[in-house]
Amino acid sequence: MNFDETLNWLYDFQKFGIKLGLERISYISKELGNPHKNYKVIHVGGTNGKGSVCKFLESILTSAGYKVGIYTSPHLQHISERIMIGNKRISDEKLVSLARNVTPIINMMVKNNDPPTFFEIITAMAFQYFSDENVEFAVMEVGLGGRYDATNIVDPMVSIITNVSLDHQNILGKNVKDIASEKTGIIKNNVPIITAAKEDSLKIIENVANDRNAPIYHVEDKKWKRLNHNQGGQEFYINGSLKDYSVRTQMLGEYHGENIALTIAAIENLQMNGVYITDANILDGIEKTFNPGRMEIVGYDPVILLDGAHNKAGMESLGNSIRDDFEYDKLTLVLGILSDKDILSILPTIVPLADIVIATKSNNNRACEPSDLKGMITKVDDKKKVVVKEKIKDAIDYAKSISKKKDLICVTGSLFTVGEAKDYLVS
Repeated sequence: MNFDETLNWLYDFQKFGIKLGLERISYISKELGNPHKNYKVIHVGGTNGKGSVCKFLESILTSAGYKVGIYTSPHLQHISERIMIGNKRISDEKLVSLARNVTPIINMMVKNNDPPTFFEIITAMAFQYFSDENVEFAVMEVGLGGRYDATNIVDPMVSIITNVSLDHQNILGKNVKDIASEKTGIIKNNVPIITAAKEDSLKIIENVANDRNAPIYHVEDKKWKRLNHNQGGQEFYINGSLKDYSVRTQMLGEYHGENIALTIAAIENLQMNGVYITDANILDGIEKTFNPGRMEIVGYDPVILLDGAHNKAGMESLGNSIRDDFEYDKLTLVLGILSDKDILSILPTIVPLADIVIATKSNNNRACEPSDLKGMITKVDDKKKVVVKEKIKDAIDYAKSISKKKDLICVTGSLFTVGEAKDYLVS
C-alpha cells in the first residue's frame, strides 16, 4: 500500500462507526505483542480541555529531556497530527509501514465478522509506533468516554479527568452523572487520578477513586488565577501541591488556567514518584505549548479566530473569551456544527454575541445542513441575521467581504469546521 491507499483503507473502517468495548483493541494489541506496555503512560480523559492538557504535558516532559509520544484525536488537518513524538508528526512512510504490519490481524478479524473501528486501528498503530521508537512516556488522550474507549487498556502512572459536561449524550448517557460514570472507567486501582470536575461529577469520581484505592487530587478554581493577558498570550498564578508557580502561555482563553493547573498537578505527581522534572522545565514547557485550532488567531485586520468548541461548555468558554479578551466593532460568526450534537443547547451560548451568523458545514457526513442550522439559530434569536453558505471557503470569503479592520471573525462549532477553515486560510 502507498500512503493514499493506506488512508483509503483506514477510512473505510469508519463505516463500522463507534463500537464501544475493549475486546477488539485488546486482541489487536496482544497480536502485536502488547506494545503499550513498553513505556510509561499518562492517560487523559474528560469532556473539554483534554487535548490541551496532553499538549502541555508532552511539552514539559520533552523540555525535561524525555522522549515523549502523544496521541490525540481528532486531527485538525492531517491524520499524522494524531500520532507525534517530540512535537514531530509521524511520517507518511511510517504510517504506511504500521498499517502493513497490522493488516493481517485486521483481515482475520474481518473474516471472523468482528471488524475493528477506525479509531481502534489507529490507536493500535500509535501503541506500536511509540514502542518502535522507544519513547519513555506516552501521553494518551481518551477518544470517547473512558470505560470502553480503545485507549483504556493502558496501565498509566497517573490518570486525568479534566472535567465533565454534556457531550455525546447519544452514546455516553443523557445526563452529567451518566457521562461521569463512563469517564471514571479510566480510574485504575492504586493509580492517582487528577480532576477539575465539580459537584455531582466530582462525587462520582471520588466514590470510584475510593473504591479503587486511587489517590485523588482535586484542582479547584481557587488553585489558579489569571494575572494578565493580551493577544500574544497570558500569565497565570498556579497554586500547586509542592509550590506556587507564575507561568506564561501563548495560548489564549482564561480557561487554560484550569488546564495548566491540572497539568502541573500531574507533573508534581510524577515528581513525587521519582520522575526528574525541574521548575524550569515546567515553565519552559508551558510557554512553548501550542494547540492548533483552539483559540488560534490566523489573521489580522480583521482578526480571524479559530476555535474548535463543539459542545455547550466549550462554547461557553469561547463566548467568555470573546467577551473578556477581544476588542472589536462587529463579530461575524462562521458556524458549522455536527448534527449529532445538542445544537439547541449550544447556540444560546454564542449566537447572542454575534452581529451576523454565517451557517455552513464541513465536509463530514455528520455535519448539520446549513439550512437546518439556520432554522435552529432563528429559534434562538428570530431577529439575528443569518446567511447560509454551503462551503466553508465561501463562508469565510463572505465574512471577510463584510468585515472591516476592527471587526472579529470567529470560525467555530467543530474541529472539522476549523480544520477546513485553516486549510483554506493558512497555506
